[in-house]
Parts: sequence; structure tokens; C-alpha cells
Amino acid sequence: MQIRVNGRQHAVQAAPDTPLLYVLRNELQLNGPKFGCGLSQCGACTVHLNGKPIRSCVTPVSQAAGGEITTLEGLGGDGKLHPLQQAFLDEQAGQCGYCLSGMIMTAAALLTENPRPSDDEIRQALAGNLCRCGSHLRILRAVKRAAEAMA
Repeated sequence: MQIRVNGRQHAVQAAPDTPLLYVLRNELQLNGPKFGCGLSQCGACTVHLNGKPIRSCVTPVSQAAGGEITTLEGLGGDGKLHPLQQAFLDEQAGQCGYCLSGMIMTAAALLTENPRPSDDEIRQALAGNLCRCGSHLRILRAVKRAAEAMA
């Protein structure tokens, strides 16, 4: 099976019903998306499929074949960080960092659809992404900072 990830085509050996997350991590060695719950409830595995955030832990690789998959590693370009990645660093929004890939990928999709979100809109968009460290206020500030930088 062929999948396109971060602008590059890859031949993968996985069975069609294998979760996309396993293919990304185990076959392609992309460590941005994380295994959190395996039930689509925590958001740690969030990637983009054709620009929309999906939970890769419950998405069969066959469903992603033919689409454009973007992981945290492919979010920036030309060796530069995406404004969200930079804002998360500037705001020191990560503590343990486990949720950050999912938070950033979800926020990137939000900012594509709504470049000037309110605090409530950011909270609503990120509500399905769990953070155990309590970095929520810093994450909120990082998304607002990135929105300003991208404007």
C-alpha cells in the first residue's frame, strides 16, 4: 500500500486495517503522533488527513491511502518551525510534552479555518485533547500568539 506523508510517498507493509498511528510510528519512524488511549479520546495521536485533524489510533491505514497525511514533523517547512510550534516554545507550553503534538495539530487545523479565534473557540477546539500536566493556560496563550504571528 502507498501512503503520502509530509509530502513524500511511502510504500508500507501493514495490513489495511492497521491503525495509521502504528504505521507512522513503527514503519515510518515518525514520533510526533503518540499513542495515548487507543480509543480516540485523548488526542495525542492527532494528525491531519487532507488538512483535517483525525485520530490516527482509530483510523485504518487503508482509509488514509490516497490522501495527504501531515504529522507534527511535516507541519513546518524549509527547516523552519510552524508559527504554532514556535509559539509553544516561546510560551513554554509543554511540561511533559506528551499531548503537544495533538494540541499543535488540532490548533493548526483551527487556525486554518478560523485565523482569529476567541479564547472560547480555542478552548472548544482543544477540548478533546487531554493534558495531564495542567499547561492549559500556556497552551491557550501559545495558540493566540501563533494566530497573531500568522495574521
